[in-house]
Amino acid sequence: MRIKSLSIILLLLGMTTGAAAQSYKIVFKLDGCTDSVLYIANHFRDQLQIQDSARKAKDGSYTFHGKKKWNRGIYALVHQNREKALGDFSIDDSQQFTISADANMTPSTVKVKGSDANSQMFSYQANWSDAKKRREEINKRKKDASTKEQAEKDEKALIDEMEAYDKTARHPKKPTLFFDLVNLFEDAPVPDSIQDKSTWFRAHYWDCLFSKENRGKWKTSDIIYTPDLFKKMNYFFFGMLYYADSDTINAEIDRLAARIGNDTTLLRYIFDHIEPRYYRSTRNIGWDAVWCHLQGEYYQKGRCPWVSEGNLYNMNHNYKRIRQSLIGTHGQELWMADTNQSNNPADWISSHRFPQKYVILWFWDPDCHHCQEQSAELKTLYDSLLTAPNRPFEVYAVGYESDIAKWKKYVREHKFNWVNVGGPNVNIDYQEAYNIHGAPTMIILNEKRDIIMNKVIPIKSLLRFLEDYEKKKK
Repeated sequence: MRIKSLSIILLLLGMTTGAAAQSYKIVFKLDGCTDSVLYIANHFRDQLQIQDSARKAKDGSYTFHGKKKWNRGIYALVHQNREKALGDFSIDDSQQFTISADANMTPSTVKVKGSDANSQMFSYQANWSDAKKRREEINKRKKDASTKEQAEKDEKALIDEMEAYDKTARHPKKPTLFFDLVNLFEDAPVPDSIQDKSTWFRAHYWDCLFSKENRGKWKTSDIIYTPDLFKKMNYFFFGMLYYADSDTINAEIDRLAARIGNDTTLLRYIFDHIEPRYYRSTRNIGWDAVWCHLQGEYYQKGRCPWVSEGNLYNMNHNYKRIRQSLIGTHGQELWMADTNQSNNPADWISSHRFPQKYVILWFWDPDCHHCQEQSAELKTLYDSLLTAPNRPFEVYAVGYESDIAKWKKYVREHKFNWVNVGGPNVNIDYQEAYNIHGAPTMIILNEKRDIIMNKVIPIKSLLRFLEDYEKKKK
């Protein structure tokens, strides 16, 4: 079923195609609006870009006029604070029209002169607004046992009514920009025969936009200024794929990029939004691998020509550093001096040569309050396993502190019984090798000393994580 709920479908859409070669005059008569000035803005991702302004006339109206050629689209009418929009409206081939409404541009109060596109748009929204109110009234009656049965029948009748209305409204005899875009951003209906509906939905999420039928109906400029494209993109990556593993996310990026093809404008629209979020995340497991995939397959291969050489150079430096510590890569072996701080490498301790199956590389700073708390919890767990016949892990704790005396004192006073190393005596730059940019940092190595975790996980969840890892291996 296409209609998933009876809430208002307020699709805020935008479009920039060929503009009509004529002057424009757009008048708003908003009963009760107190703003001294209003703005017209277009949408770009989740931002509003101001394009024009109009001051309140003596009769209370706001008139936007000039010789500018407006691109076809659905624009936002914005309050004088430039932060909040009253609502959206259409601009198509007709660029001289009047919209009258209440101060909030409530769809049911809107009256339009001179624009069929706006008449259809607000009528559609008003119908769905009315359906929402009727649904709320039905839900109240469903809570009462005496009216529940009839309310359920009324609910089904309402659903059938709105499905029939929606099917007709979306395909008017005289197509308008609004309904073209409503159909363009429609979710593909999931067949009832599909068992794994979530996987199918993800695989067909972009079908309507990139179908052969629709692909020839729009230009990139038609869709990148719509909030719907941003909402669809943002939900796909940071809603639907939020908990997906990096391999799945990378595969979806590649699939979408293949559909986009050589359209670098659309690719940039998407990548400029997702790349920083995958790079800056410190909590989401595996997102660093997604960022490295974007770098290795797109940015560093010249598929993102909008990026300057200087930025590419910096990205490449970070890429080479981060990919060394990705989950699945082999952890580089550290040789470091313990609290004795011997200058003889023969006395240094390896991070890899322990009988325990797992090694926890624990980079910590005695001046860091969070490090102190986490180290105390780790000590409690570690000490509880000292007498266990098969302690599954060893802790290789690297003191992230230049003041050697302070570090040694803290270790001694808190009786850390694990392997304590630190100071300048080390075989490699561990910050570079393991992408250490703060404390505490946790790296977990398996029996092959491959990295299986590169984020700090709660100490209380550590044993459970290792148990789950064992199960997954099997």
